[in-house]
Amino acid sequence: MQEARQVELRKALKEINLSLNQVNKQARNYIQDVLLIINKEIGVEKILSIILFGSQLNNNHGKNESTQISDCDLLIIFSDNVSNFFIRRVEKYFYSLENKHNFRYIHSNLFDRVIGVVQQSTGMFMSHFLTHKTYFEQGIFHKIFGVNRFLSGVFAPKKLVLSSVVDNSQVLWGEDLRDLVKTKVEISTFDMIRSTIMNLLISLFSILITPLKIFKAKYQLEAVKWALRASNFFAFEDSKPLSAIIKRFILFERSESNLRRAKNFYAKFLHLRKNPHVDLNFMLRCPFRIIKIHVKGILLKKLMRRKRRTSQHRLSS
Repeated sequence: MQEARQVELRKALKEINLSLNQVNKQARNYIQDVLLIINKEIGVEKILSIILFGSQLNNNHGKNESTQISDCDLLIIFSDNVSNFFIRRVEKYFYSLENKHNFRYIHSNLFDRVIGVVQQSTGMFMSHFLTHKTYFEQGIFHKIFGVNRFLSGVFAPKKLVLSSVVDNSQVLWGEDLRDLVKTKVEISTFDMIRSTIMNLLISLFSILITPLKIFKAKYQLEAVKWALRASNFFAFEDSKPLSAIIKRFILFERSESNLRRAKNFYAKFLHLRKNPHVDLNFMLRCPFRIIKIHVKGILLKKLMRRKRRTSQHRLSS
């Protein structure tokens, strides 16, 4: 049994390393350690698919958008015969791995621990998501991402997030199960409303407790990033690098003053992603910009639909 597991592990590591040749060393080492833990506790043969998504993923230019505040979004899909007991057991090791590879920090005081629970409940800055094939096929959001069922049911733009993740991802190992989800997810304007509320809450909460110096700039930056990605995917149904998404949204500013303010805001946003620190002026502007991003996404969706209808009408006439 052990020998068979080692053979399967070497095979998996070889295939994954080929896929990770342009991913930074920090993420590569983390993913390799994840495989070692799974192989020891369960066996990699129980894994149906390993999917990488988010900032660590290379874009069309062979680069990724990872910064020092980025996590490593890894979705691992197990066969249905793997019990929840084993999944919970390996997950305990993953928290230590995230800390070891600087994707997670040990919370020293009570409030830090509360923030840690919030992160775990919402999936923010988590670097592992463990699920079963059935949950993935059925698109059961809280089971796929291990988040709080109530919070995700009330606030999370589930269909929008799931579609964006599936579209902006890479299969590192195993079967490509993503098409099973694509055909079942339909995104509505209501998802955009949920996205607005969720990102506004994150933004406002970060401002509220900034004086306590415990809620670092990365949470505010994450709210803006999620707003941009969600609105872009809703309007254009594709996943572009953040810089390309920003250029798109800037192009649709209607006045010179709005254009100037948008350019200044996004320049500061990109700068803070590379050099994170608390900028109160930027933080106070974020809630208004998050609303504008979502409104613009909804308007752009209508514009794209109108263009498609016009194009189809011309072709048929």
